[in-house]
Amino acid sequence: MVRTIPALIAASLSGYAGASGFQLMEQNASGLGVAYAGSAAVAEDASTIFWNPAGMAYLPKGKMQVVGALNAVRPSAKFSNDGSVNPAGIYGTAGNGGDAGSWAYVPSLYFAMPINDQISIGLGINGPFGLATEYDDDWVGRFRAIKSDVKTMNINPSISFKPNEMWALGFGISAQKLDGTFSNNVNASGALCAGLGAPALCGPAGALRNLEGYGKIEGDDWGWGYNLGVMFQPSPATRVGLSYRSAIKYKVTGDVKFDRPTVTTLPPALNARANAALAAGLYNGNVEADIKLPDTAILSVWQRLSDRWEMMGDISWTGWAKIQDLTFVRTDGAADGRTLSSTEENWRNTWRVALGGAYQFNDQWKFRAGVAYDQSPVHDSEFRTPRLPDNDRTWLALGAQYKPTKDLVLDIGYSYIWVKDSSISDSGGVNATQAANVAAYGWLKGNYSNNVNILAVQGSYSF
Repeated sequence: MVRTIPALIAASLSGYAGASGFQLMEQNASGLGVAYAGSAAVAEDASTIFWNPAGMAYLPKGKMQVVGALNAVRPSAKFSNDGSVNPAGIYGTAGNGGDAGSWAYVPSLYFAMPINDQISIGLGINGPFGLATEYDDDWVGRFRAIKSDVKTMNINPSISFKPNEMWALGFGISAQKLDGTFSNNVNASGALCAGLGAPALCGPAGALRNLEGYGKIEGDDWGWGYNLGVMFQPSPATRVGLSYRSAIKYKVTGDVKFDRPTVTTLPPALNARANAALAAGLYNGNVEADIKLPDTAILSVWQRLSDRWEMMGDISWTGWAKIQDLTFVRTDGAADGRTLSSTEENWRNTWRVALGGAYQFNDQWKFRAGVAYDQSPVHDSEFRTPRLPDNDRTWLALGAQYKPTKDLVLDIGYSYIWVKDSSISDSGGVNATQAANVAAYGWLKGNYSNNVNILAVQGSYSF
C-alpha cells in the first residue's frame, strides 16, 4: 500500500517552505526584505490583507491599490545515509536520493479600495501552505517517499473599519483549496511472501525478492476559515498590530493508483495466486483523509525612529500541535472503510521571532534588512520524515524599494535561511505497529543538510 506519511501535512515548497513546517511566509516582497518582521503592523501596501486586514485603513487615502508579487524559492534538501534498513524481501544498496529541492514559485495578488474615510475593502489571492519534494526513484527511502506536491490557493475578501485615528479593525473570510499528489514505491515482496505462507521466497536467493511496485495518491478539497486583526496607533510614529488566522479543516478526497509488479517466476498455480493477491491488495480506488491546517497569531510593532529610519519586530505562534497523525482510508472496493496508511506525526506548536529595519535613502529609494528565528514543529528524529525533513531555522534578509513615480512602487527582497542539520530515524513512528511498518517500508536512518534561498519581486500601483 502507498505510505503517504506526512503526505498532505508534509506541505512546504520544494522540500519545505521558508517558514517552519509547511507554512509559506512568502506572501509579498516588501516584507521579505525584513524577514517579515512587523508583518501585522507595517501596513505598507495592500498585502496587509493577508497579514492584518485592519492595515487597509492606513493605505493611501482616497486611492485604490493593486499589488502583485512573485517569490522564487530554491530549497536544498540533501540526505546522507547512516545505517538505513531495507524492508523485508528487498536487498542491495541504494543511493541518497539527490537534492530533493528545486525551484518553485509562489505568486500573490492583492487589491484594496476605500469605501469612505472609515471603511475599506480588499481581496487577496495567495498560497499560505505548499510542498514540493522529489527524490531519485531508486533511492534508499523510496518506500517512504519519492514525490510530494501540495498546493493551496487562498481567496480572501476582507474589510477594515477605522473608528478613530488610534484604532483600526479588520476581518476577512478565506475560501482555500488544497491539491496534493504523493508517490512512493511499494514493497510487494514482504507482504506477498507472508500471504503465500512461504517467507523463504523473499529470502536473499528467493524467487520473489526485490519485487517492487509504485503507488500514487491524488486528492483535493475546499476549506473555509477567517482572519481578523486590530491595529493601535498611539502616534504617527508608532503602530502595534495583532492578527489571527483561523485553522481550516479539510476532508480530502481522491484516489490511489498502483503500478503493480507481475509475478512470473513461480510455478503457474503459485503465479496465479501471487498475482491475484497483489491485485486484491493493491487495487486502484478512492481514498479520503481528514486534514486540519493550523491557525496562526502574530503580534507586531512598527516604530519610526526618524525621518529616515524605522524599525519593526514581531512574535508569531502557529498551532501545529493540531497535527498528531495522518490517516488515509479507502472508500470503495473490498477494503472500503479500512485504513490505507496511518502515520504518527506528534507535532508541536511553534514560535517565530523577527526583527527588521529600513532606511529611507531619498525620496525614491528605501533599503531594508532583517533577521528571524523559526522553530520547527518536528522535534524528534523519530518523527522527521523524508517528505518534510524539517528543523529550526534562522533567516537573514535584505531588500530594496524604488519609487519611479508617486503611485508606482517596486520592491525586491532576498533571504537566505540556515536550516539546522537534522537526523532522521523514520521507522513509521514509535507505536505498536513499528515492527510491521519497518518490514513493509524499511527504516530510514541518516542526516539531512538543508537550506533555502528566496528571491522576490513586487509591484504596487495606486490609482
